[in-house]
Amino acid sequence: MKRSLMFLSGAALTLSSLAQWRPDVLGDGYEMRYVDQPDDYSGQVRSTIIRKLSSCGGNKGVLYVHGFNDYFFQAEMGDRFVDSCYNFYAVDLRKYGRSLLPGQKPFQVRDMKEYFADIDSAIAQMKGDGIDEIILMGHSTGGLTTSLYMASNPDSDIRALILNSPFLDWNLSSFQEKFLVPAVSTIGNAFPDIRIPQGGSSKYAESVLKQYGGEWDFNTQWKFIVSPDVDAGWVRAIDMGQGMLQNGEDIKIPILLMHSDRSYKKGDDDTQYAVTDAVLDVDDISKYGRRLGWDITEIKVNGGMHDLVLSKKNVREALYDYIFKWLDRQGL
Repeated sequence: MKRSLMFLSGAALTLSSLAQWRPDVLGDGYEMRYVDQPDDYSGQVRSTIIRKLSSCGGNKGVLYVHGFNDYFFQAEMGDRFVDSCYNFYAVDLRKYGRSLLPGQKPFQVRDMKEYFADIDSAIAQMKGDGIDEIILMGHSTGGLTTSLYMASNPDSDIRALILNSPFLDWNLSSFQEKFLVPAVSTIGNAFPDIRIPQGGSSKYAESVLKQYGGEWDFNTQWKFIVSPDVDAGWVRAIDMGQGMLQNGEDIKIPILLMHSDRSYKKGDDDTQYAVTDAVLDVDDISKYGRRLGWDITEIKVNGGMHDLVLSKKNVREALYDYIFKWLDRQGL
């Protein structure tokens, strides 16, 4: 089993021919299209594919999957891939971001495998565009989803997996993880709609948003400043997904496992939100991430925040440099 650790500073759905690409809200060459998915327990469902094609052409592409209370808005990241001759694609999963429909409950899920069809649709689009060397990338809950996808699709044509602070375990007390989460998960099987509070802190979003001193703008109707309550069905879906991975999987493609060098701790001042992982426990990311496959490169990013590509400029510049060097070593 090949593993290395480094520290870093600073079955696809048929796509309807009637679906049309249109300019995306990000502008600057980004375009988007909806994909109608089969109705589920909440009714009508759709996903969204966003893309920006490289002027280099070629058959290489990246597919990005966002996290919880999130959507694709990280245009700088997409541009860095495009400028390095990778065609860039992202998916807004069902009930997230661009894919939200009127009256739909944001982020609702009962099984993480529900998202596989959204990923399949994006991959089918990429292949239809002539892209057959595909790198899959996931952030936070998207890292959990993409890891599950690869574990469930060992014969996939995906060539590499990049994980940005993947949500592989709860960041809760020992008591909560051993007793409370399993209890809520059990309840969620029979009563999935029971509300589960998420707390009312806005500090992480404020560390990101430009209006509060961060560097970035995003749609706060798609990525809420205060994370909304989830339900017991969501907790069950996450818990079951994590449980599938925590005992070890054999993902057969190279994995780049990335996380901050430390997590935000109680008592830290507010400035630490921008230089630590304020959402997850980085030790858990490392512990369970190293069990995912046979070829894992783990990097601890000094001064990285939860979404590493939103970190301070010197940190993310070093991060991008490492990502592209890693991909080059994989022959991609």
